Amino acid sequence: MKQESGRSMIEMVGVLAIMGMLTATAFVLISLGINRQKQARVIDDVGLIVSGVRGLLGDYDDFSNIDNSTIFAAMSVSNKNPYGGTYELSVNRANTRQFVVSINGLSKSDCEALIIKAWTDSVGYISSDHQESGATGNCVEGNNNVVSITYGE
Repeated sequence: MKQESGRSMIEMVGVLAIMGMLTATAFVLISLGINRQKQARVIDDVGLIVSGVRGLLGDYDDFSNIDNSTIFAAMSVSNKNPYGGTYELSVNRANTRQFVVSINGLSKSDCEALIIKAWTDSVGYISSDHQESGATGNCVEGNNNVVSITYGE
């Protein structure tokens, strides 16, 4: 009697299960990597925006003349963020020597991640003796969340 060599159905199902788990793990890791890259880009963009505003308006006593379109055009920076929303600049009405950078169009998880990040040069971070992140926002379900960070004196 000849002995046949081949793979059993159980072995094939086992191989497919292992491949499925590896694929799922790879998908999760790729998603995490993409999210971290977006966060890093937002952090870099905010730093560039803050430097640009200080460079353009640093000679004035206040930031009451801040204008989104003019500032972004002068810096040659897009106001679009990697999450599909926008960056917006505004003056702090309570103190015109401060300006606010807002990051719009965030999901709840992205909002929460950016709120806990230490925005080291922000007013809130410095005035809290480095205990608070410096960012504010209300993170709820959906993609309409906003994180605001105040800079200035």
